[in-house]
Amino acid sequence: MKTTRQIRNLSILASFFAAYSCSNAPQGPSGMAGQVKQLKVMELSTSDVTLHQDFPTTLQGEQTVEIRPRVAGYIESILVDEGDYVKKGQTLFKINANDIEAQVRSADAQVKVAESMVTTAKINVEKTKPLVEKNIISGFELESVENNLKSAEAQLAQAKANLANAKANLQYTVITSPTNGLIGNFPYRVGSLVSSSIAQPLTTVSNTSSMQAYFSMNEKDFLQLTKDLEGSNTREKLEKLPEVELILPDNSVYATKGTIETASGIVDQLTGAVNIRASFPNPTGDLRSGGSGRVRLPEMHKSVITVPQKATFEIQGSHFVYVVNAENKVVMTPIQTVAGNLKEKYVVTSGLKSGDKIVIEGVSTLRDGIEIKPVLDNQQATVSNN
Repeated sequence: MKTTRQIRNLSILASFFAAYSCSNAPQGPSGMAGQVKQLKVMELSTSDVTLHQDFPTTLQGEQTVEIRPRVAGYIESILVDEGDYVKKGQTLFKINANDIEAQVRSADAQVKVAESMVTTAKINVEKTKPLVEKNIISGFELESVENNLKSAEAQLAQAKANLANAKANLQYTVITSPTNGLIGNFPYRVGSLVSSSIAQPLTTVSNTSSMQAYFSMNEKDFLQLTKDLEGSNTREKLEKLPEVELILPDNSVYATKGTIETASGIVDQLTGAVNIRASFPNPTGDLRSGGSGRVRLPEMHKSVITVPQKATFEIQGSHFVYVVNAENKVVMTPIQTVAGNLKEKYVVTSGLKSGDKIVIEGVSTLRDGIEIKPVLDNQQATVSNN
């Protein structure tokens, strides 16, 4: 019985190996063993290719100004709302001015007192001069009244300065926008006591007619980006870069392209990154400060070879293709590729040359040295088998 089972097991194994050998034998178009496979190939040529890289970014307005009071007082009224678009000089807040108006009246009164003192001092000088000339009184008396005049004039100047300062403070109770832009949040409301030392500003005004997009790139990529550009310095080289795109959070592309303006002069020691700024026009105000997105940089590759991804296979992290030699045998060839955004294609940087023919179908069924019948893709022209 044991012998019978062993014989049965050996028969099953033999059948399995026979089936495996048949399935791995070379198959022709009709699947029959011993026939040379007919497979599509493509002849390689060079072309110019544009790839792109995306970098996360944060957006800031061209100018963001903090609005802070210059005098202490209670907020009497807020004349705009959060998110409003305002123009330069437009009134935003009013601070209660009762105390400052009283200071103005007091300072004005001090000016009038000082003016009276100056007038009196001038009269005394005019009365004293003739008496000194007639030697009725000594010259010391004249010097005394002249000093009194100078002191009165100084007090008048001080009183006028105090009045001007009080009037300026009165003007500061009306807070206007220093620029065109969008209003931010209001941390303080009507009735709040504010001063120049408050922790948060009354609000912010962001000039968003042009938006600045800040992003970072590692040092290696930055050198690769700029090394072949013309220019005597980094700024001149950046001016030669093509326009960039802004990818919004919903993955849509912003309608207007931007330009790279500047890059930081130092490399961040912690991250090894270079900080870069791009600028995008924002005439309709669709972009807002604090927004996010991705800056898309185009990267030009001139006279390069591209291959279909389906024509490649990967072994231990390296890419390979099958090149058809003059004897119509396939040669497993390693290639170097660039990770890009081309759909179903790779950009090849080394391993292939223009005029090479590579297999573009049935790659997984081939092995190095197998002979095939190559057919040029699209043209369907059978290559001579001689």
